[in-house]
Amino acid sequence: MRPYELIKAKRDGKKLAPEDIRALIEAYTAGTVPDYQMSAMCMAVFFRGLDPVELGAWARAMLESGEVLDLSDTPGVKVDKHSTGGVGDKVSVSLAPLAAACGVPVPMISGRGLGHTGGTVDKLLSIPGFRMDLPTSEYRRLVREVGCCLISQTAAIAPADRKLYALRDVTATVESLPLIASSIMSKKLAEGIDALVLDVKVGSGAFMKTVEDARRLARTMIEIGAQMGRKVTALLTDMDQPLGRTVGNALEIIEAVEMLRGRAPADYTEVTLALTAEMLVLGGKAASIVEARQRVQKVVADGTAVIKLKEIVAAQGGDPRAIDDYGLLPRTRSTTDVVAPRDGFVTAIDTEGVGLAAVALGAGRERVDSVIDPAVGFTLLRKVGEPVMAGEPVVRVHYNSPAPVMDVKTRLLAAYQFGPQAPAPRPLVVERLE
Repeated sequence: MRPYELIKAKRDGKKLAPEDIRALIEAYTAGTVPDYQMSAMCMAVFFRGLDPVELGAWARAMLESGEVLDLSDTPGVKVDKHSTGGVGDKVSVSLAPLAAACGVPVPMISGRGLGHTGGTVDKLLSIPGFRMDLPTSEYRRLVREVGCCLISQTAAIAPADRKLYALRDVTATVESLPLIASSIMSKKLAEGIDALVLDVKVGSGAFMKTVEDARRLARTMIEIGAQMGRKVTALLTDMDQPLGRTVGNALEIIEAVEMLRGRAPADYTEVTLALTAEMLVLGGKAASIVEARQRVQKVVADGTAVIKLKEIVAAQGGDPRAIDDYGLLPRTRSTTDVVAPRDGFVTAIDTEGVGLAAVALGAGRERVDSVIDPAVGFTLLRKVGEPVMAGEPVVRVHYNSPAPVMDVKTRLLAAYQFGPQAPAPRPLVVERLE
């Protein structure tokens, strides 16, 4: 069928044949289907959706539009984790060495920050010398020999997704559930993994604001995984406030290392343990979640997890001394505090507002070509449910340039809500799906 006929069929709610979907994606990747026709198709999908057969065909076509890495020479079940994005979400930095230290091979292709959310690539690149632009041959070698490798997306992996994402970004079709799910899964399955754990964030700092939307996205991605013959488990986790106490690239690296030493905030530690335990079960290294958590806690207690992180850093060109000496990481020249306007408790935090304040400070990108400052960010001295007195610091701002600081402090104060009573605690892991 011609692109016009496919667009018309989907617009009218008809099903598309898998071979037609493949031909359309291939032609768009090759440049023979123009952006304006693919824009029309994305809008048709936005309103009409894709049924499971169409969704599987769409995701497979995007996956096979580029290189699909082969890790068959690495023994064991290869498992990765994907987060849908949040504020203060440095889980991958600690989870990857934890799982690798427990014997699970972890191939991980990570992304940069998107909108108000931080990216694993930006965090890791704050480690002096750390490289994520490794060739795929080196990626395969490190997964096999070190047990883990973390790289950024290459031009050869899922090129259809790269073109399609840029198009969706300017045609108001980013929020389409099947297009989100196929975008994520096409990149993840190209890594050469056998299984995947999904961390689907839900709340004010997530792209999915409600549990219902997060659940639908998780189930859609699990369905794609099943069609591709991959085991996929999903945890819906809370993002109604930033995860941990730090927001900002080098600051989050420090907190991630502290988690490997057993000294991180309880919420960040719990989410990391829960996701890593799922990886161990999928990877066949534990028979149950309880056993898996015990194994993870053991490699924290005996120092093996920190040793594995140093090994990963050294293998990827970074300075492993920075894992022990935080003074080798980027640091700001100045700090200033945001103080509470009244006595009471922190009752809520607009987490997206905190993320946008971090972007305004220079910790994230306002445009694709923006240069980030790896040192800047925030330390959250008070979080939801914690008491505070008038004039007491609630957020410490780490900055280099004074220019954005007043705006950033105004944003942060607006993001915090205070009241006379502490709210009931929310569960960190909202739901588990498989």
